[in-house]
Amino acid sequence: MPDEQMANPGGRPPAAPVPPPPAARPLDTIDRSILRMLQTDGRASIRSVAERVHVSRANAYARINRLIEDGVIRGFSARVDQERAGQGASAYITLKIVQNSWRTVRAQLTALPGATHIALVSGDFDVLLLVHTKDNRELRELVLTRIQSIPEVLSTRTLLVFEETDLGTEHGPEQQ
Repeated sequence: MPDEQMANPGGRPPAAPVPPPPAARPLDTIDRSILRMLQTDGRASIRSVAERVHVSRANAYARINRLIEDGVIRGFSARVDQERAGQGASAYITLKIVQNSWRTVRAQLTALPGATHIALVSGDFDVLLLVHTKDNRELRELVLTRIQSIPEVLSTRTLLVFEETDLGTEHGPEQQ
């Protein structure tokens, strides 16, 4: 049996390696100003962006497109007041997980209703998850029924959020 078939028992050709994404180009002062502006108001017009950063509309348009293409800007979204949207209970949930199971766990956590932020971290726990639910009963069900039933989750700890302020958007350098 040829060596290729020994390493690849199905006889299929090996998958081509996926090239890494191109490195993002360095950001200058204008790019950073555009990012701050769009973080504050993702609906800002090209004209208003150009005026605020003192470049032509064509230049502002090209810079925003480059930031999107380079993956610096990952998308545009609305900032939601969770309580006014009927999600009155918020919590950070810390998880200890089985070693090397991050990708599997992340996929399952991403599918949870109300999950808004997931981070792999270092320290006393492995994962930090932010969730928003209608009330504490729904939060309890999410933790006890959905999260703790994931086989790779070894333990959880729930930290209720009493009040939160998004510092990245409401208190940017231009508004301090």
